[in-house]
Amino acid sequence: MNFNKTRSCASALIVSSILAVSAASPAAAADPSCGRASWYALTSKTASGERMDPSKLTAAHPRLRFGTRVEVTNPRNGKTVVVRINDRGPFVKNRIIDVSKAAAGQLGMINAGVAKVCFRVVS
Repeated sequence: MNFNKTRSCASALIVSSILAVSAASPAAAADPSCGRASWYALTSKTASGERMDPSKLTAAHPRLRFGTRVEVTNPRNGKTVVVRINDRGPFVKNRIIDVSKAAAGQLGMINAGVAKVCFRVVS
């Protein structure tokens, strides 16, 4: 029996097991994402098919499933809001989420238009 081949296979098995566990870990899914956010107040249909309502606490994200609830925090002032993903976007480079005007108001970012935020999936 070749010891190096056995050791190599065992190492590969350990690494693949660690990757599988970390990918399935709920903690990994709950880690917050931080970056720049903007807000929008259109009244057209969203990618989910519902009409955009700037007075609702909704948001656009490029990949999260429609209906996902996300807690968004403005670290500059500590304000937080929970929004529901109902649209796709943002379509501007270096932005991670677009929030409705109502959500932007609760986050204290209407005047700035763009702000650094952190978000995490809550359900």
